[in-house]
Amino acid sequence: MEKIERQAISAIRVLAAETVQKANSGHPGLPLGAAPVGYALFSKHLRVSPKNPSFFNRDRFVLSAGHGSALLYTLFHVFNMGVTKEDLMGFRQLKTRTPGHPEYGHTPFVETTTGPLGQGYANAVGFALAETMLAAKFNKPGLDLVDHYTYALCGDGCMQEGISYEAGSLAGTWGLNKLIVIYDSNGITIEGDTDLAFTEDVAKRHEAMGWQVLNVDDGEDTEAISAAITLAKKDLNRPSLIVVRTVIGYGSPKAGTADSHGAPLGEDGVKALKKALGYTAKPFELPPDLVKHYAELSADMAKYENEWNRTVKSYKTKYPAEYEEFTAWVRGKAPELADVPELWKWPDKPEATRNTSGVILNKLSDLIPNLVGGSADLSPSNKTYMKDKGDYGWQTPEGRNLHFGVREHAMAAITNGLALHGGLIPFCATFFVFSDYMKNAMRLSALMRLPVLYVMTHDSIGVGEDGPTHQPVEQLVALRSIPNMRVFRPCDGRETAAAYAAALSGKGPACIIGTRQNLPPYKGTGKDALAGGYILDDCADVPNLILMASGSEVEVAVKAKQLIVAANPGLRVRVVSMPCMELFEEQTQKYRESVLPSGVRARIAIEAGSSYSWGKYAGLDGGYVCMDTFGASAPAEQLFTIYGFTPENVAAVAKKVLRNLSKAEKSENGSADV
Repeated sequence: MEKIERQAISAIRVLAAETVQKANSGHPGLPLGAAPVGYALFSKHLRVSPKNPSFFNRDRFVLSAGHGSALLYTLFHVFNMGVTKEDLMGFRQLKTRTPGHPEYGHTPFVETTTGPLGQGYANAVGFALAETMLAAKFNKPGLDLVDHYTYALCGDGCMQEGISYEAGSLAGTWGLNKLIVIYDSNGITIEGDTDLAFTEDVAKRHEAMGWQVLNVDDGEDTEAISAAITLAKKDLNRPSLIVVRTVIGYGSPKAGTADSHGAPLGEDGVKALKKALGYTAKPFELPPDLVKHYAELSADMAKYENEWNRTVKSYKTKYPAEYEEFTAWVRGKAPELADVPELWKWPDKPEATRNTSGVILNKLSDLIPNLVGGSADLSPSNKTYMKDKGDYGWQTPEGRNLHFGVREHAMAAITNGLALHGGLIPFCATFFVFSDYMKNAMRLSALMRLPVLYVMTHDSIGVGEDGPTHQPVEQLVALRSIPNMRVFRPCDGRETAAAYAAALSGKGPACIIGTRQNLPPYKGTGKDALAGGYILDDCADVPNLILMASGSEVEVAVKAKQLIVAANPGLRVRVVSMPCMELFEEQTQKYRESVLPSGVRARIAIEAGSSYSWGKYAGLDGGYVCMDTFGASAPAEQLFTIYGFTPENVAAVAKKVLRNLSKAEKSENGSADV
């Protein structure tokens, strides 16, 4: 290693340690141990444009071990990639560009939000998958519009998380040869030596999954690290894992111990580190020779964008139609589906919303050529297979149907990677109850506001004989509780069309929940559902009673109204369909008041799921016909009766609510005993 390189790596280590120390919070261990890896990758291999984070053909670098963010920010700083000295000094503080864990959209060049271990590994699989799909679509002989690598830096924790097994297995099956995972193997986790709970051979595991595995025994040897990356690039059939043996907290008094993982070194520790490394610059400063060194490396990086721009110019001249389509894909805007007439026309017959969803998805696959996705081994049940669009595989990268296998967690995280990469509009699907397996990745798609579409079928106790293990009860509440997530539970085909139209608007992730059982269509459904909640069946004047429902229970609400009005001819009853609470909340106060007048306190929420979502709509005086227990194994029709989802039971609850309100009003007026 040349002296200037050794000094450059020492600067990364010291700056990262000073960054953590200034905040008095953070993780210095990984940055100190993996600094040579970061330097070797950025200085010799990473193809980015330091002044343009949105350069499309850039290599993607994912710090899966997101707790080591001080390393990432320091690399961005020294390579002149938009992070300043002041940003480093503001590490983990409010309103700075250097949060505790990397956040997509917050800091330039951060490709994905990481921190929950293993997520970045799976996101990287999604990035690499997107690269192959776009390359297969657009590249021409001698003119590769899409040609880049995805790198991920992972630690022992990432390798312990089950999601890395799931995603790694798919990467090997798919032969994602432009995926290179660098494993920072330092043998330490928070509790101590990894041997306490992790003794398997990670290299052999990856070999078994179809990966090329390369080993670098000395994590200080940048030439060996660089050579391994070069070898990884030469394998045209497999993803590559590079196992680099490092020392956590290298150069500090806490080197090689768990104490260096997640706590500042202390002022004395930083001084000892600088002394051990022979680094004498002032805090957060680079010596002039290193400023020059990094400026030269940064300037050299810029050539990649210039080369690509020349390729683009030639491509545009030779293939103008394909280039126009490429730019349209990169913009990522779906068509305005509210203006597509065939999505809103449905036969007047009962049908399961999973079936209507499948019909819509196939229509959309023709309208949106960059719509890609698949199911966790359930596409025949989810109705999510796109006909005549081909199956993706290492020999058929042009296929648009993705077969994720029984890997729900990795599926969701890989789909996040597809969305983050750009150029594709992704969806994924499974049974609704298995959204529990996907929750962490779904939460991150909401945190990043990614336009990911989740298709979840086999809703509620309507699953029937499969029993409580497969009957979603609390899942609606769980997903509705995620900020930025829209959850749609349509009642018929037109509401399902509205769900897709709103979900593909590009405003963040969305879930569409479909039934297995048939549901009747309604004349009043349609584009009004784009408001999230609307009046489906109204009365002549201000209502005395409002019945609110979603999905399959809209039928119960409509029939309950008929029963209630027949028994009470003077009673004014309104039925409100609420396919998406989040979308309803986005409407104006005036509109929401017109649907749910605040003066009408007699309200009943009807939904075959937990009642927790409905409190703000039912109010203190309202009633609930909901599902606050687990279900049972029996035919769906029996279960809906047993658990009270019948017009008769709704009518009984309505009678009770109205009676209680009448008593309360008399009490308030002084005409009844208190």
